[in-house]
Amino acid sequence: MAVPSRVRSLSAGDLHRQNMTPALSIAASLSPDIRQDIGIQVLSRSQPISHIATTHQVSRKFVYHQGDKARQALDESFAPSQGDDEVLFHLPVTKNWLFQLILGLVLICHSSYRGIVELLRDLFDVSISVGTVHNRLQASAEKAVTINQSQDLSGIDVGLHDEIYHADKPVLVGVDAASTYCYLLENVEHRDEDTWGWHLLNVMAQGFDPDYTIADAGSGLRAGQKAVMPETACHGDVFHIQQQFEQVANSLAHQAQGATTRRGKLEQKIAQAKLTGKMTQKMTIQQVQAKRREVGLVARARDVKILLQWFEHDVMTLAGPALAVRQELYDFIVAELKQRAGNKSYPSIRKLRTALHNQRDQLLAFAGVLDQKLADIAQYFQLPLQAVRDVCLLHRKSNTSNAYWEKWNQLHTQMSGKFHGVMQAVEKALKETPRASSMVENLNSRLRNYFFLRRSLGDDYLSLLQFFCNHRCFNRSRVPERVGKSPKQLLTGQPHQHWLELLGFKRFQRA
Repeated sequence: MAVPSRVRSLSAGDLHRQNMTPALSIAASLSPDIRQDIGIQVLSRSQPISHIATTHQVSRKFVYHQGDKARQALDESFAPSQGDDEVLFHLPVTKNWLFQLILGLVLICHSSYRGIVELLRDLFDVSISVGTVHNRLQASAEKAVTINQSQDLSGIDVGLHDEIYHADKPVLVGVDAASTYCYLLENVEHRDEDTWGWHLLNVMAQGFDPDYTIADAGSGLRAGQKAVMPETACHGDVFHIQQQFEQVANSLAHQAQGATTRRGKLEQKIAQAKLTGKMTQKMTIQQVQAKRREVGLVARARDVKILLQWFEHDVMTLAGPALAVRQELYDFIVAELKQRAGNKSYPSIRKLRTALHNQRDQLLAFAGVLDQKLADIAQYFQLPLQAVRDVCLLHRKSNTSNAYWEKWNQLHTQMSGKFHGVMQAVEKALKETPRASSMVENLNSRLRNYFFLRRSLGDDYLSLLQFFCNHRCFNRSRVPERVGKSPKQLLTGQPHQHWLELLGFKRFQRA
C-alpha cells in the first residue's frame, strides 16, 4: 500500500526527534578520556565520522566538535613561544598587597627597611619611606600581640628556657619541647630572678603549667622559676655540659700533641748539639722535663677522653641504665676528674669538675622521668621491669648489626605477643623524654638572622617575630609529623588560617 508523502515526512521528523534525546544524554555523560579519544580519532582520520558517531551513539556534530577541540589544543601546543616576555598572570597591586609584600620581605626574606624602600622603587616604581615601612610593621605587630596573648598554654608539658643576647642585652626565650611553640620572647635589661619571675608570671596567666622545664645552669633563670613556680622542677640541659666536657678533652689532646711536638724538636736540637760537641747539662734537664710533661699530658688527655666517652655513652645517653646506676657512674667520673685536676695546673678540669658536682641532680633528672615511664609500661603489660629495660637498652644498638637482631629475637621469644606493643610504648617514651633545650637553640639561630639587622629590639618587633615563628608552617623537618604544620597547629592539634590572613590580609591567589 502506498504511503502519502506528507505522512512519510512527519514520520521521519518524529523518528529524528526520538533519536536526538538519547543521543544528547549519552554525549553529556561521556567522560573526558572518551571525549579525548574521539578527538584523536577525528584528527587521525582513521575512521569515518559517521562510524565514530555510531560507535559512541552520538551525533556527527558532536564528533566534529570534539575534533575541533583537539585541533585547537594541538595548535596551541605547537604555537611559537613568546619566551620570557609571555604574561603568566595579572596581579592586582593594591596598598594592602604592598603591605603584605613589606611583611613578607621582612619576615620571610629578612630584608632591611631601606632594602624594602629600594626594591619598591626599582621594581614597582613606588615611592615609600622608611617610616611607612615601620608604621606598617607596627600595625601588624599590634595584632600579633593580641594573638600571642590569647593563646592557651595549658597544653605545654615540658618548657625549654634560655637567654640570648642582642647588643649586650638579654632576650628571654621559652619554647614548648613537643611543638616548638615559642611562648616567651622578651627583650629585657637584666636576666636576674625578678625579671625571669615577672615574665613567667605573665605566661602562667595564659595557662602555662608544665610538668617540668629544662634550662642551663643560669642562676637568675632558675631562681626566677623557683620563686613563682616552686612546685615545678627545672631539669638540667645535657647539651651544655657535654659541650664543656668535649672542649676540655679536646684542649688536653691539643696540649698533649703540642708537648710531643716540643719534645721532638728539643731532641733534634740535642742530637745536633752532640754532633758539634755543644751538649750542655741544661739541655739534658730540659729533655727530662719535656718528656715528663709529655707523658703526664698524654696520660691525662687519654683518661679525660675515656671519662667523656663513659659520660656520654653510659650516663647521659637517653636509652641507658636506671637512675641509681647513672648516679654511681656520675660520681665516679667526678671523682676521677678531681684526681686529674691537680692543684692549680689544670683550671679547665677543675671548672668542669665543679660544674658536674653542682648540677648532678638536675642533669640526671631526665633519667628519673624515663624510669617512671618504663615502670608504667611494665605494669601495663604485666612484665618484669628488667624486661622492659632490656627493650629500652636495645635502642642503643644499631638496627643493622647482628647484636641488635640477636637481642631482638631473644626479647621477642621472651615476651611473645606483647613484644611489639612494648617496643612501640618504649619508643614513644624515649621520644617524649627530652634532655636538652635544643629547640631553644634552634629558635635562637633563626632569630639571629633578624637581630643583626637592627640596633635595638622593641617589644612589638619581637612579638611580630614570635607570631610569625609560631604560625608559619615547617617546609621540612627531621620530625616527619611537623612537615606542613605550624608550631601552633602542633600545640593545639587544630588547623588555622595563613599567618597573613590572621593579621587581617586577603592573600592573592591565581585564578
